[in-house]
This record gives sequence, C-alpha cells and structure tokens, in this order.
Amino acid sequence: MQLPWKSGKIRLIAAAAKDRKAGFAICCAATIGTVAFSLLNPQIIRYTIDFVIGTSGEFSREHPMPPVFVLNIIEMMGGLTLLREKIFICALFIAAAALFAELFNIVRNYTSSEMGETIAWRLLNTLYGHIQKLPWNWHVKSQTGDIIQRCTTDVDNIRNFIQNNLSELLHTVCIFTFSVLMMFSMDVFMSLIGLSLIPVILVFSIFYFKRVSQNFSRAEVTEGQMQAVAQENYTGVRVVRAFGREAYEIKKFSQKTEAHAKIWTEIGKMLGLFWGAGDILSGLQLAVIVAVGIFRCIQGDLTPGTFLAFFAYCNMMIWPVRQLGRILSDLSKTLVATERIREVLAAEPETDPPDALYPQIKGEISFNNVSFAHEDNQILRNISFTLNPGETLAILGATGSGKSTLVHLLSRLYDLKEGNGNITIDGIDIRRIARSHLRKNIGLCLQEPFLFSRTIRENILTAESVHSAENVSSIAMIHDSIKNFKNGYDTIIGERGVTLSGGQKQRVAIARMLAGNTPVMIFDDSLSAVDIETDARIRTALRERIKETCAVIIISHRISSLMQADKILVLKNGMIEDIGSHRELMEREGTYRRIFEMQAEE
Repeated sequence: MQLPWKSGKIRLIAAAAKDRKAGFAICCAATIGTVAFSLLNPQIIRYTIDFVIGTSGEFSREHPMPPVFVLNIIEMMGGLTLLREKIFICALFIAAAALFAELFNIVRNYTSSEMGETIAWRLLNTLYGHIQKLPWNWHVKSQTGDIIQRCTTDVDNIRNFIQNNLSELLHTVCIFTFSVLMMFSMDVFMSLIGLSLIPVILVFSIFYFKRVSQNFSRAEVTEGQMQAVAQENYTGVRVVRAFGREAYEIKKFSQKTEAHAKIWTEIGKMLGLFWGAGDILSGLQLAVIVAVGIFRCIQGDLTPGTFLAFFAYCNMMIWPVRQLGRILSDLSKTLVATERIREVLAAEPETDPPDALYPQIKGEISFNNVSFAHEDNQILRNISFTLNPGETLAILGATGSGKSTLVHLLSRLYDLKEGNGNITIDGIDIRRIARSHLRKNIGLCLQEPFLFSRTIRENILTAESVHSAENVSSIAMIHDSIKNFKNGYDTIIGERGVTLSGGQKQRVAIARMLAGNTPVMIFDDSLSAVDIETDARIRTALRERIKETCAVIIISHRISSLMQADKILVLKNGMIEDIGSHRELMEREGTYRRIFEMQAEE
C-alpha cells in the first residue's frame, strides 16, 4: 500500500484509514451521543429539584422552562402532579440518560479501537514492505535498533493516540462547547465567572505542549540509540565474551539508559507541574463558583436546581480542559512518531525502469572501465575483464582493495553512476535488467553468512530452490555433520546461526546458494573458516557440479582456493594490478607470486 508521505502527517494517517470512513463516522456520532446524554442528566436533576421536589410551582416564564418537546412529554405522562406522586420516574429518566450515554461510549471505544488497530497494521506493513525495497546503502547507514523502534514504538504511539485520544479530542471539544452553551442559557453572570480561569488553563496547556514536544522528540532518539546498543550487544555476544568486554558494554548501555532516563525524568517533572497546577486552578475555579452560586441562591437570584446543574456543567467543562493537556502531550508523541515514520517512507526505494528486461541469463559477465566511489571515497578505478559461462574468476587483493564492492556492483547492491563505465551480462547492461530478476540469477555466498533462526532445511531451501537439501549439502561437505545432529535437517539453528561453528555456517550458506542453481555464483571469501582439506574437497565437488553451466567468481586470501581458476584478478588500491592464470602470474613478479611464496613457506 502506498501512503502519501510527502503530503503531511495527517494525510499519512488519513490514507492508512481511508476505508474506515464509516467507522470514523460512527465513532463521531457515538461521541456526540455520549455528550448529548451526559449533558441531559444535569437538566433532569435541575427540573426535578426546582419543580418536582421544590416549591417553584408550575412552569412559567418567571422560572426556567424545559424545551417544548420535554413539556409535551411531561404533559402526556400526566404533568407535574404525576411526577410528584411517582418521584421514581425522574430517577428512571436519570438512569436511562446515564445508560444511553454509556452505551454510546461503548460504541465510541469499540470503533476507535478497531480504527487504531487497522491504521497500525497498515502502517507496520507499509513500513516493512518499504524497508525491504530500500537500497543496500540505506541499510548500511541505518542502525537496526532505530529501525525496529520506528516499526514498533512509533507505530504503537500512533495506535494509542487513535484508540484513546482521537475520539477523546472530539469528546473534549463537544463537551466544552455544549457545556458553555448550556451554562450561558441558564445564567450569563455565573457563566462568565465559570469561564474566567479557562484562558489561563488553555495558555498553560499550549505552553506545556510546545515544551513537552521537544522532549518527546529527544526521548525517541535516545530510545532508538539505546535499542541499537542492546541489539548490537546481543548479536555480538560471542565477541563480547571472547574479549571480556562485558564491563565496557554495560557501561556503554548504562550511558544510553541514563540519557534516556534524564529526558523522561524531565518529562515527568513537567507532567507533575502541569497536573498539579491544573488541580490548583480547577479547585480555585470550583470554589469561586460554589461561593458565588450559594450567595446568589440565598439572594433568590438562582434556584437550587439551576445552581446544581450549573455546577455539574462547570465540573464537566473543567475536566476536558485539563484533559486537553494530556491529549496534547500524547499528540506531540504521535506527531514525533509520525515524522519518524515519514523519514523512513521518504527514503527512495530501489526501482526498475518501465522497460526493465527479464532475459534468460547464461552468465557472460563483462566489466568495462568500471569506477566506483562511495561517499567521496574512490574504491574502484577502471576495472575491465570478461568472464564466460563455465569459467571461474578468482579475485585476490588486500583488505579494502574493493573485492566485495566489485561483486556488490554486479548484483546491484550498489549502482554505477553514469560515466563510470558499465557492467553487462550476456551483452545487456545490468541497469536495464530488473533487479529482482538479476539477483535471482546471481548466487552470493558471503564471508559472514546470515542464517535464520529456523531449521537447517528451511535455511538451505528457499522459494527459488531447485535441488534437495541433502544433494547440495553433500556438495558443500556439510551433509555428514547435519546427520549427526539429533534432529538432522530439522534441527533448529539458534539466532544468526549461533549454535553452529563458523565453518558449518559457511557450508550451510554454500548449500543454500547451490540449491538455487543460478547461472552466476559468487563466493566472497566463503571458505575462510574451513580447513584446507575441506576447502579442496568442496572445490572439487563444485567443479563436478558446475562444469560448464555457471560463471563462478571466487574471492579469497588463500592461494590454494584460487590457483585452479581460469583467470585470477589481482586488485591493488582499487585497480587491477595483474590478471591471468596461476601459471602466467607465477611467471611474473608481483603481488600474487609474493603471496604464494609466503603461504607456501607457511
């Protein structure tokens, strides 16, 4: 689902709830119904005290009169005489008004809850789907903990506001507006006194809203940093234990939690100040109303029933005004959360041209004067080579020479800019090929493979697999190890493959890549964690398996893994220092021969 992130926060939320218009209308109607019946009860009490219980006599112009339709109902029931004889009827009216108000309130809560869940569900799915389409470069720059927080805490803040505060905001506006109207209809002088402190409370609420918004924004940032540190620590638990960095990690996390706690402490102080000051102002206002009201009742300017109704409306009005501060507080959190979600949705996803191609890829790869810079750091310079189906290209180079960047360009994890050369597969510029189609035809096995917390079989077999798990595991020399596990291929791997050794993880990853039977296979130093004998057995099995059907690229620092390749490309400082077969490179002085001799001595 596409959401209009460029149109503003409200449009974003409205788009997520676009088919919930009927539910929103019902929620609004139920809110108005709740307000109407809540405001009706003080009037029933007023007329009961003044005319049924009191001595005001019959209705007349000198005394407050109910609306015409109420008079008609009373007359149809037998008039005031009947009500005085059967006072319980007035009690029934009061109970009925309270019951209907609560029924409408139930409908209001139900519809707002459903609407909040729907919006949260759509936002979460949209966020997750959008993040899946964002370029590799965006993921490299973003912290995992912060991304998770935007998809969880921020979405929850929006859901809570929709469920608990959106209808409450309408309820507050309605109850305040109609309470004021009812108060003025009864007594203008008392109404002016009742409203005297409302501007003070409103100004204080607005000031509070501006201050607390800034702190909520800071709190969101510190919470994201805190989660990022925790997530990093949990996933790197082996390194933490191996290097005895527990104390350092605890201190680092403690610094983040302390910063987060300081902000929330400041927010708590502001909340305490707001509610405390609100209590004082509200209590003062009610005290003034009671004093003035009693005095006017004694003077005969106000009937007891009118005074009680007026006090009830004033009490109803004060609480929504005070609630406005809480609503504004939650609104500030919601606006901050919405902005953080919009930041993610604003990131440009990977896109394909309208005329993107879906060719049957055979595996003829050609780099033509390819240069690449990442954030002003020149990584590759004028790289040119050709690899045919059935051939193996080995890449050797020092750390940072651009080996992994080269294969990332081939799979379009990074994109070449115009004027920096081109990469073709089967004579077609890869920028014209649909990304998903290109990546389905390029198998990539990384030095640090990622395994999911699922069974070994589920990790090996994907939607694109064309071979059995047992078959490819035998080629990757991991089948025997898997059989020795208690549950074999149904063994659950710990998070990120933590229950397997480094060599086992790499071989499971190799089996996963082989299961796809792609025409291009890339091994990015993916045999570094296995011993030399197993390395040789895997490469022999791979040659038998691949034969002349695949183009293979092997990146390694181990000469024994590279020497049987058809071509060996030596990178130095992002440039090709030499290229040729093992024999050709050994005949020339250079990096390859020097490394070979060093490893041979070892």
